[in-house]
Amino acid sequence: MKLTTMTKGLSRFVLRTSVALPLVMAPAVSVTVLEAVGVSASFAQVQAAEKTRKVPAMRENVFKKLGKVQEAADAQNWPAALAALRDMEAGKDKYNAYEVAQMYYFYGFVYYSMERYNDAINAYKKVLAQGVDNIPVGVELNTYKTIAQLYFVQENYDQALTYLKKWMAAAESVSATDYALLAQVYYQKGDQAKALENINKSVSMFEKEGKVPKENWLSLQRFLYYEKNDYKMVAKILEKLVKHYPKGEYYKQLAGMYGELKRDQDQLYMMESAYIAGALQKEKELLNMAYLFMGNEMPYKGAKVLDKGIKEKKIERTSKNLETLAQAYQMAQELQKSIPNLEAAAKLSDKGEIYARLSGIYLDLDKNEKALDVGAKALKKGGLKRKDQVYIVMGMANANLKKFDAALADFKKAQKDERSKKFADQWIDFVQKEKSREEKLAM
Repeated sequence: MKLTTMTKGLSRFVLRTSVALPLVMAPAVSVTVLEAVGVSASFAQVQAAEKTRKVPAMRENVFKKLGKVQEAADAQNWPAALAALRDMEAGKDKYNAYEVAQMYYFYGFVYYSMERYNDAINAYKKVLAQGVDNIPVGVELNTYKTIAQLYFVQENYDQALTYLKKWMAAAESVSATDYALLAQVYYQKGDQAKALENINKSVSMFEKEGKVPKENWLSLQRFLYYEKNDYKMVAKILEKLVKHYPKGEYYKQLAGMYGELKRDQDQLYMMESAYIAGALQKEKELLNMAYLFMGNEMPYKGAKVLDKGIKEKKIERTSKNLETLAQAYQMAQELQKSIPNLEAAAKLSDKGEIYARLSGIYLDLDKNEKALDVGAKALKKGGLKRKDQVYIVMGMANANLKKFDAALADFKKAQKDERSKKFADQWIDFVQKEKSREEKLAM
């Protein structure tokens, strides 16, 4: 049984909203002045760090001025930090290129912390403007990456890509996280082929190291394969999401993919898992679950889903839904549970069809009086496709009660419809003989 609603659940909108943007790393001030955790480096450490690339030396008086900026930054007193930086900037003509670069690196950090992203970008660009020969390798690389991330936050994806490529070209190694960021940038630019290439590389690198890829990486990978209509790959990725990041939406989407791939049993199991996990809350979802059970010869489970949904008011108590519930119980050979729901459905319906069905059920249960009562209600409510069948049922019920004249009247009405004429003729012959036999016995 194909569950098309679940496939629709894997829509472009759902997938797009689930592709989380990467968290922008707070740009750490250069470790030669301020370590990422906010702990001061010693002046000796600064001098040692400078040796990684032949850059101009930082003088101790400049280091002390930057230390005041750091103290304010540690206290998150950003106005004080800016004031200290502006005081330094006023005398920047006395500084060498490395010292100026460090000052602007601090500016970038402070502006970032104040969420003044344009100012932060301009400050970091001034770091690079001092010339790569005048700044340590680590500062250069961190600056490229930070500018790329800030542009990403501002949704300037062209510039984000430019600086990210500069960083990757200069970096000794590129991590899975970096390829994931590059994939996000390409995705936002609309280049799905390159986005997929890079997110695949990112996921593969993590998995080769025995690590679980991040949820938003898998979500982006899933979406990109979905856009290519590669449902087998989408299913494989969703299987990872269900395993490592179990969420109701993933259960439902995986069930939808199994439906597309004609893996009906897997679809059923996954939908049931979603139901058990409480992920199915909407009426359509619960109805689909019930239909899926019924279509896979598990009508009693389908009935329980419907019954619970109606009682919890998640499924509207309509004639159609009650009729479906009754049908599920009937398929499960639970007639005693089917009948009350059929009666309730019949009362809510604007046609007599459900009463007509109910009349036949009462006849099968040898409840002839009820069959007659419900049959009369069916005829009164109208809108019947086959009145002749209702007359047949009522005729048989009257015959069982030995109300022969009433039975003959019913069968003669049914006789008018060509589809029931032959059957009605046989019953008329039978009832006439029974009536004659009963009359002879009474003499």
